[in-house]
Amino acid sequence: MRKLLVGNAPCSWGTLEFAEAKAEQVGYSRMLDELAETGYTGTELGDWGYMPTEPAVLRHELNGRGLIMLGAFVPVALKFQQQHDVGIATALKTARLLAAVASQPKPCLVLADDNGADPQRTRLAGRIPASAGLTHEEWKIFADGANRVAEAVLRDTGLKTVFHHHCAGYVETPEEIDQFLELTDSQTIGLVFDTGHFTYGAGHARVVEALERYRDRVWYIHLKDCDANIAARARAGEWDYFTALRHGVFCELGKGAVDFPSVLRWLAARGYDGYVLVEQDVLPGMGTPKESARRNREYLASIEANFSEAPAHVEIS
Repeated sequence: MRKLLVGNAPCSWGTLEFAEAKAEQVGYSRMLDELAETGYTGTELGDWGYMPTEPAVLRHELNGRGLIMLGAFVPVALKFQQQHDVGIATALKTARLLAAVASQPKPCLVLADDNGADPQRTRLAGRIPASAGLTHEEWKIFADGANRVAEAVLRDTGLKTVFHHHCAGYVETPEEIDQFLELTDSQTIGLVFDTGHFTYGAGHARVVEALERYRDRVWYIHLKDCDANIAARARAGEWDYFTALRHGVFCELGKGAVDFPSVLRWLAARGYDGYVLVEQDVLPGMGTPKESARRNREYLASIEANFSEAPAHVEIS
């Protein structure tokens, strides 16, 4: 029987990279304790400096809780060519720390746009019109930056890079994901497919259809749910991304629109043997992170047979 490997991340405890989210945060030690206590065996790094950046100290913190490091989220303003060198330097610094504490499966560098930095994209998140996208020349710059980051990380550390499509960034809609994948090197950069961001950004929950469409580039999975009612209210009320977050657009797993049993069956049919990472983006002080993490893990346990006992095929509906 296949075993579903499940991690969680600092963002589920309110540790987000956005300036709007900076407030009193749960310390990394408590976060890791609670993550392990609620049944997860892997984590991501969070913002640089949130967890220890000395490899021996970080390794000690992970090993003492039976955890492995799965990856690190690195935002880079890829639209702007002058930001590429700085982004590469940040990615390399982060990747070297990941490589120093790596176990099996190896962690990956999770590259992203500088999400939430563009006021227009932040305002229109969840309802992006084609007119708000990148121009042809901007796409070339954006993709070139992503390729350079991935090449540098692979050359320096041997680690893979996956790109995180994300609301309030320039790769949010299915069409933008298509364009990004078409313009980037399929050998050096893959996709971390995020079920919640796809659902909110696409305006629908045809997640398995999208997974099948991107199947050769899906190297890592983030499991996030999206509350369809709150998403509809956000669109009707023209909420910006952070307002939607505050209203709980990314809800606990199993309470939103994403068909997670079908996602697990798709992963099983593909022979996926890596981790899935639970994310429930909350702003600092929102909700009860430990209790939510426990409920999310219990929900996945309740549907795990869809992964562990699935036949070697999947139907796309």
